[in-house]
Amino acid sequence: MKSFNIGMVGYKFMGKAHSHAYKDLHMFFPQTAVPKMKLICGRDESGVSSAAEQFGWDGFVTDWRELVTHPDIDIVDINAPSDAHKEIALAAAKAGKHLFCEKPLALTLADAREMLEAAETARVKHMVGFNYRFAPAVQLAKKLVESGRLGDIYHFRAWFLQDWIVDPTFPLVWRLQKEIAGSGSHGDLGAHLIDLAHFLVGDMTEVIGMSETFIKERPLPTSMTGLSAKGSKDAPRGPVTVDDATLFMARFANGALGSFEATRFAPGHRCTNSFEINGSKGSVKFDFERLNELQVYFTSDDEDVQGFRRVLATDPSHAYMDAWWPAGHTIGYEHTFVHEVVELMNALSEDRQPVPNFVDGVKCQEVLEAVDQSIAQRRWVSINEV
Repeated sequence: MKSFNIGMVGYKFMGKAHSHAYKDLHMFFPQTAVPKMKLICGRDESGVSSAAEQFGWDGFVTDWRELVTHPDIDIVDINAPSDAHKEIALAAAKAGKHLFCEKPLALTLADAREMLEAAETARVKHMVGFNYRFAPAVQLAKKLVESGRLGDIYHFRAWFLQDWIVDPTFPLVWRLQKEIAGSGSHGDLGAHLIDLAHFLVGDMTEVIGMSETFIKERPLPTSMTGLSAKGSKDAPRGPVTVDDATLFMARFANGALGSFEATRFAPGHRCTNSFEINGSKGSVKFDFERLNELQVYFTSDDEDVQGFRRVLATDPSHAYMDAWWPAGHTIGYEHTFVHEVVELMNALSEDRQPVPNFVDGVKCQEVLEAVDQSIAQRRWVSINEV
C-alpha cells in the first residue's frame, strides 16, 4: 500500500478539518494510499504543539521553511491565512513537494498564476481546496448536467449567506483585512460559488458586479481563531478593508446566465451555500445546510405529479457513499474534506493531477478580479481582460 508523508502549515479551522480527513480516510476508503501525518506547523509553539497532540501529528515545527525542505515530507498542505499561500507554495514547489492549498489560491491573480507556473515547472502535483464539489448531492447535480438530463442549461444562480459579523462590535479579525485575506465575502464565500459554477456549468465570459462594506471600522481583537474572536467594544478601532457583500451577474460560454451573491450580513443565515440550475428539461436546487439532499425537477414528468422531488443522496449509487453508512444515514461537512483527500491520494497513486487543481484556482481568481475590476469601473468586464 502506497503512503505519502504530509506536512501541514496551519492548525486552526481548516487545519482541524484537514487533519480529520487524513485520520479518517483509511478507515472508510482502505484502497487509497495512506496519508501519514508527519509534521504540522504554526507560529505559536504552544498552540501548534497542542494541536499536534490533539489532531494526531507525529511532530510540529514553528517555521514553515523547515517543513517545506524536510526530506521526509512528500506533500505540503497550506491552510494558513491567504497572504502566506504564495510564499509557502513557491518554496515547496522548488523543494519538489506536492501541493494542497486552501482557497482562494492567492491574494491576486498574478500571484495565483505564479504559483501555477512554479508547480508546473517543478512538475509536482497540485490541488486547491474547493471542498463543496465533493458533497455527493453536488456530484449528483454534476451527473445530471453532464448526462444531458437537464437539457440545455439556461440559468445558474448561487448565493452564500452568513451573518457572523452583523454585530458592529465584532472584532477586526484577519478575514476583514485586505492585506491578509485579499478580499472579504467575495474571495472567501464567492470563490466557492464561482468554482461550483465552473464545475457544474462551465467557463464564464463576462461579469458585472457591485459590493459594499457596511461597517467601516471595528474594535481590535485580543484573540481570534477560525470565525470567532474576543475583544472589547471599547477597544481601539481599525478600518475594515474588505467587502462585506458582493453581488455580480455573469454570462457563460455556453450561453447560460448567472447571478451570484456573497454576504456576511444576512441575519438568520449561518452558512447558506446554495445554487439552482435551470435547463430545458429540468432543474436542480442545492442548499449546503441540507447537504445530503438535492431537489430535482423534470419537465418530462406527468403534469399531475410535476414538482421538485427531494432526492436523498446517500445511496451506494451516489458518489463516495458506498464507503460510508447504510442508505439514509447522512454525512456532514467534514466528509467533504475526506472526499477531497480521496481524490488527492488517488491522483498521486495514479500519477495524475488531482481535480480541482491550481488551474481551477487561477480560473476562479480570474473571475474574482474581473468582478473587482467591474465594480471599480462600473461596467461589464470580459474574463479575457484580466
